[in-house]
Amino acid sequence: MRNSSPVLRSGLTVAAAASLPFALAAVPAAAGPGISVSTTGSTVSVTTSACTQISGSWGTASLLTSSQGSFAQGRQVTLSGTSTSQSAAWSNVTSGTYTVIVICSDGTTAGTQSVVVSPAPSPTRSPSPSASPSRGVMGGVGGSATDYGTVTLVAGGTLVGTGLLATVWYLRRRNRPYRL
Repeated sequence: MRNSSPVLRSGLTVAAAASLPFALAAVPAAAGPGISVSTTGSTVSVTTSACTQISGSWGTASLLTSSQGSFAQGRQVTLSGTSTSQSAAWSNVTSGTYTVIVICSDGTTAGTQSVVVSPAPSPTRSPSPSASPSRGVMGGVGGSATDYGTVTLVAGGTLVGTGLLATVWYLRRRNRPYRL
């Protein structure tokens, strides 16, 4: 019998090492102190409280695609805000995975975070409501929406009664053995 446990152990080690980059890629990058990135439709926004204002500037934020490698290659926006909160936003961002980098005006990096922009949902056509009766269907009244008067009800009852009597007379006459 062959001893396959060393081969099995080395195979598991190789499999774990090979899957490590995928597991790390699935987890978004850790945000720096006070950096928060969010998406709303095709707009990406970043908020931070880590920067201080120097010469009237808070700093710059950059939005990088997966093919861009440096801060200068991304779409750059100047931070605006107050001493407690600075923000920047990018509009008309296509779907994909992006990296947001915030560099304060003193040259320090406030944070880096990955964000996924989802494609815009395609509009679905919903059936338009059709015109409905103003009073609706009155349940329990046979679906009638009109209130009939006493004369109409008596005339209808008379017609039903006459039809019932005519049916009985016809069936009785048919059962007789002789016919004229």
